[in-house]
Amino acid sequence: MKVYRGTRTEQDCVVVIEEDGARRPLDMRLDLRQHSPTGPEWGYAGSGPAQLALALAADALDDDDRAQGVYHRLKFKLVGGLPREGWTLTEDRIRAVIDAIERERGRSR
Repeated sequence: MKVYRGTRTEQDCVVVIEEDGARRPLDMRLDLRQHSPTGPEWGYAGSGPAQLALALAADALDDDDRAQGVYHRLKFKLVGGLPREGWTLTEDRIRAVIDAIERERGRSR
């Protein structure tokens, strides 16, 4: 299972994925949409958190179209509330929030 970790440095915010003992940076998916070319952010509802929500959704789902349909709500439901000093999320937690968003959307149609 993937584990996502966000940390804040003096220069910027860094998000890495840990999986099977390996670590790699999270692709911010600027190819899908450029909300924040300066990098990810969290703890509020702005452009940096939108970029992070898109990147987390795309990576956890491995489905760019589905990710683009849910990331704005993911920003409000999860990313905007992450602690500024740093955080850890599992792939399962991200998927659970996305599943809840999609269920809510189904009820609102």
